[in-house]
Amino acid sequence: MKTNLDKFAKELNIKIKNIKLLENALTHKSANKMYNNEKLEFLGDRVLGLTISTKLYELYPNETEGILDKRFAKLVNKNTCAQVAWSTGIKDYILLGDSKKKITIQDEKILSDCCEALLGAIYLDKGFIYVSKVILKLWENELKKSTQTILDSKTKLQEHSLKKYKKLPLYKLIDSKGPKHNPLFKISVSIKNSKTCFGLGNSKKQAEQDAASNLLKYINIDK
Repeated sequence: MKTNLDKFAKELNIKIKNIKLLENALTHKSANKMYNNEKLEFLGDRVLGLTISTKLYELYPNETEGILDKRFAKLVNKNTCAQVAWSTGIKDYILLGDSKKKITIQDEKILSDCCEALLGAIYLDKGFIYVSKVILKLWENELKKSTQTILDSKTKLQEHSLKKYKKLPLYKLIDSKGPKHNPLFKISVSIKNSKTCFGLGNSKKQAEQDAASNLLKYINIDK
């Protein structure tokens, strides 16, 4: 097994001293209920999040927190992690139990968990600076894709309404309840020739975004 792991590390262009950490990162719980990659996956998820959020902060200094959050969510979700993992050839090195013989691209959770566990192992072995460089290299193409403009629901609905009807969406406060420290707002929104949709949120802004999102879905415009 050590030879195979050394080969994988070489293919990935990483140097790792404690090969047991790498073995742990690639061991699915179906292969070993006690000694598997779940804790390293927990750690790697945090390391990935800090690295990607820091990079987005540097890349987009003028963007709002909301837009940064949308970019971040796309970059660290299970689908993206699985795609990155698949590109490394990690499927050939994952240790599975007898019930499953082969990893396919559809095994999104297994691939994603192993990817994050691998990052956790590299972090423990080489430190944050080293693993951050590995992450930015592996996520290079995904980060390039993140340059696409991401519009929040209110902006997207406004652009659609202005373009098609030359009018702004109409928002109305329907209800407000709950304590001051945890209020709940209900807001409606409509545009010309559409039904009225509603949204909920702990602030008027959140409720408007939710309402806009629901209306976009109703008129078949993806968020």
